[in-house]
Amino acid sequence: MTSTEDRADRFTRELAELKIPDPAAGRHDLWLRLGLTLMVAGPILGVVSYFLSHNTSDALVQRDAIVLAIVGVAVTVVGSAVFLRYSLTGFLRFWMARQAFDLAVLADGVPHRKDGSS
Repeated sequence: MTSTEDRADRFTRELAELKIPDPAAGRHDLWLRLGLTLMVAGPILGVVSYFLSHNTSDALVQRDAIVLAIVGVAVTVVGSAVFLRYSLTGFLRFWMARQAFDLAVLADGVPHRKDGSS
């Protein structure tokens, strides 16, 4: 058990040394929620514009509804990109730190020759 605790403590210490920003301390959650909100708001905007265009016979209002529907598609695409970026950031940050730690453990276990040959 001691070796496991030491390894976990070492991982925590080396993670702090890498100076990887803590996602909970920043605006990570705000951007994640904003992306999710935009992903939901885009299709809602599309449905609203559909009913707006079908409840009138005025061509000008129907064209406005078409523009509103295109804006809804754009909002959905932007929201999806923001959500994907910030949802993957946390995972990839931890993955990179874990890879660095595993490589350091592997390097500690491999004997090195002083003459430079392998």
